[in-house]
Amino acid sequence: MRNFKRNAVVVTVILFVAAAAYLNWWYGKKDDASESEVSGPGYSDEHSDNNGALAAAPTPSADIDDSGLFYSGGDDPVTGKQTTSQAAYFAETRLNRASARDAAIETLSAVTASAGASPELTDSALSKIAAIADFTQKEAEIEALIMAKGFTDCVVYISDEGIKVTVPAPEAGLSTVEVAKITDIVTSETAWKAKDLTIIEVK
Repeated sequence: MRNFKRNAVVVTVILFVAAAAYLNWWYGKKDDASESEVSGPGYSDEHSDNNGALAAAPTPSADIDDSGLFYSGGDDPVTGKQTTSQAAYFAETRLNRASARDAAIETLSAVTASAGASPELTDSALSKIAAIADFTQKEAEIEALIMAKGFTDCVVYISDEGIKVTVPAPEAGLSTVEVAKITDIVTSETAWKAKDLTIIEVK
């Protein structure tokens, strides 16, 4: 019975990962311009408070943020479309997210395959694998909903600590209405509250 449960979870995870890989490929194809080298000044803004309200705090950087990602560049000031640098940021974000998830699943799968693992440890690893699969599916759903609201791109990252939503933003920052749209989608589609949401604006 335990082997059946393990196999069922592994098959489910494989399907979710395959779907996520397809989405990453599709988005990467859309962002072909990201193949150009990223250079020059840029910054990453994180906006959140306990009420989910916008709290601007631009910081010049070309550094790795806590998601292991970087950004340089911004929207074209004339067309309002993504620049090559911005497209590169989102492509790199998706790649890093996929790599982190793959590594986690590989580690957890090794635990479930270990002959010396206790039933409790195996069940815990299977639960975490299932959670990762659920996060991956939910991220794709939320990204689609946010982009349907008019955002040119979006990357969502869900963890046990909360949810991060990265979106393109004009130099003036997101409007209160735009922040409300994102917050409403997140709180409607997940169990997270506004205080658990961090919106990262890519300018």
